[in-house]
Amino acid sequence: MPESATAGPRRQVAVEGTEFVLLGTAHVSRASAEEVTAEITSGGYDAVAIELCESRLRSLTEPEHLEQMDLFELLRSGRGGQVVASLALGAYQQRLAEQLGVEPGAEMKAAAEQAEAQGLELVLVDREVGTTMRRLYRSVPWWQRLGLVGGLLASLATSQRISSEEIERLKQGDILESTFRELAQGSRALYEPLISERDRYMAARLRERCAGRFRRVLVVLGAGHLAGVEALLRSREAEPQAELAELERCPPPARWPRYLAWAVVALVLTGFALGFSRSPELGWTLVGTWVVLNGGLSALGAALAYGHPATVIGAFLAAPLTSLNPTIGAGFVAAAIELTVRRPRVGDFRGLRREITRWRGWWHNRVARTLLVFLFASLGSAAGTYLAGARILERLLSA
Repeated sequence: MPESATAGPRRQVAVEGTEFVLLGTAHVSRASAEEVTAEITSGGYDAVAIELCESRLRSLTEPEHLEQMDLFELLRSGRGGQVVASLALGAYQQRLAEQLGVEPGAEMKAAAEQAEAQGLELVLVDREVGTTMRRLYRSVPWWQRLGLVGGLLASLATSQRISSEEIERLKQGDILESTFRELAQGSRALYEPLISERDRYMAARLRERCAGRFRRVLVVLGAGHLAGVEALLRSREAEPQAELAELERCPPPARWPRYLAWAVVALVLTGFALGFSRSPELGWTLVGTWVVLNGGLSALGAALAYGHPATVIGAFLAAPLTSLNPTIGAGFVAAAIELTVRRPRVGDFRGLRREITRWRGWWHNRVARTLLVFLFASLGSAAGTYLAGARILERLLSA
């Protein structure tokens, strides 16, 4: 089918008897959603593949799933940071929807709905967003991770309106790529998991799930992925199952932060012992330094998140103790207290997606505020641990 002036770019690739029609779309275009609908209802396809993973499809089609979120379990399992990142991306997406009058990813949602209506198999070909975020985060040195977090949080700090430049970028990519594209363009380590790896994953998934099974498959994906996926389908170099297994594996976290945390604990406890051996006054001074800096900064974080007074006090008392056992976080303790004294209501879950599109909504909504308490109290305790450790060492050397 020739491309019209308004049609999205498309490519056709034959693999093992299956013809893949790759349709490049703009994720913030109502025209793309209409074109996808027209293609599927034309009756020329046996299956539809879309650039989504299970969690992103659920976010588009079942926004009410947030009401089933178990905050305590999420925080206990160490997924608090991941949830904050997911909500930040969702807030950015919702602001786009309000500004442009079209939900980003509307063409993917239309493809899923039309595939069901036409009785066609729907194939999700993108990698789980959580896996992509973890590989993205672990692909760079620790000092560059601050830039990643900053780029994500910047989407919350910006004004309500999204710039025209950002909208143009979204026509070629998606929410993840738009948020981190500027960083990724200057870093091969970021480009790989964010863009290149996803091209490889989608091509491998198409070969695994569709090649040889269907006569003709419509593949709906962002225009920015079109060239990469087409080239990979034509080359057919890697074995699909091996490729998928490699791209789904998350690199193990670096061991040195864990060792460093235990080293600081050993330093602090040794410092206490040396201090008391020299004089009780020095020993108690060192203990006081540890409690004030560690507990104080964690409490400050909880306060900045507008935590309940009981939460702030709990963070102050918990941080000096939890920091001596790195397997337990002060942020988790503070968030657990916040959940106890300010249990989120049903309305907080239902209004979460809407309220966090505005900066102040993160402090107003009880679900979002609990997550902020977790994040800020954790950061405060971490900072207090290293500052107090350095201060104790300094006092011992000067005593």
